[in-house]
Amino acid sequence: MSDTDTPAILVIGGAGYIGSHTTLALAAAGYRTVVYDNFSTGHRDVCFGDALVEGDLHDRKKLAQTMRDHDIQAVVHFAALIEAGESVVDPLPFFENNVAGTLKLLGAMQDAGVGRLVFSSTAACYGNQSTGDLLDENLPRDPVNPYGHSKAMVEVVLETLAAAHGLNAIALRYFNASGADPEGRTGERHDPETHLIPLVIDAARGKRANIKIFGTDYDTDDGTCIRDYIHVNDLASGHVAAIDYLLKHNEVGFQAMNLGTGRGNSVREVIDAVRKMAGKDFPVVEEARREGDPAILVADAGRANEILGWQARYSNIDGIVRDAWNFAVKTDQ
Repeated sequence: MSDTDTPAILVIGGAGYIGSHTTLALAAAGYRTVVYDNFSTGHRDVCFGDALVEGDLHDRKKLAQTMRDHDIQAVVHFAALIEAGESVVDPLPFFENNVAGTLKLLGAMQDAGVGRLVFSSTAACYGNQSTGDLLDENLPRDPVNPYGHSKAMVEVVLETLAAAHGLNAIALRYFNASGADPEGRTGERHDPETHLIPLVIDAARGKRANIKIFGTDYDTDDGTCIRDYIHVNDLASGHVAAIDYLLKHNEVGFQAMNLGTGRGNSVREVIDAVRKMAGKDFPVVEEARREGDPAILVADAGRANEILGWQARYSNIDGIVRDAWNFAVKTDQ
């Protein structure tokens, strides 16, 4: 198949954690990829696209020209500020980037005549609707922090553009992205790092003094919070499945879909998995609960299973920890 016969996908934020894994997965699926990133948080050494354009999400003209230059057929949008705690302290940048920036992207798509979008959304859209049942997309959006609100606001915009202008968009709501490329090509490198698994790995490797457990009195088997940890390669395959679907169907409109496993692991289970991988113990400090932390957040991924034919394949906690551990060791060499 020639380049002109191969659909080209624009990956906004393709130098980031999930974006770099998805670029690899799109290439493996036979797509041409163009990475567009401003490198505010991304890394140049994980730009795996067939082409790289350095540019800002707010640059509507450059975005549209990039789409025209590369004959883009669909866009995958990862470029967002993601730290929920930081969003509470300093919310304005989250709305400027995540909402206003996305409006520029959507305008550029209209300018270039590109009508297919996969949007990186989040389980934070559900807020604290933890009932012990699996969370499904029929629940209302009820975010509790500015980060979640910014993603939910974009989903509303996508819904309205789908109705008014025929945009075909799929919002993929992630649960706890984790792990790393099993071949070690890319992995989690946030600065600062706030995600549990890399923090526990740092404690096990002596790179931090301890790991803290925030709350040991939840109504769970071991008293700690339960979350749905999904391997980043499963997230990447979900984006490929969404792109496949958009390219095959002309009247998708807007749909939100969970990407998760349907099962959860507690904080203690994550710590035990890292202990097993490390072959040694490390200090664990028990602290009081953090305000707003639900006991259980686990996805019902039935919609993505049914519509996209997608399911998580790599998301067992031992495999997730193994791949994250190996990447952490490699990056220190």
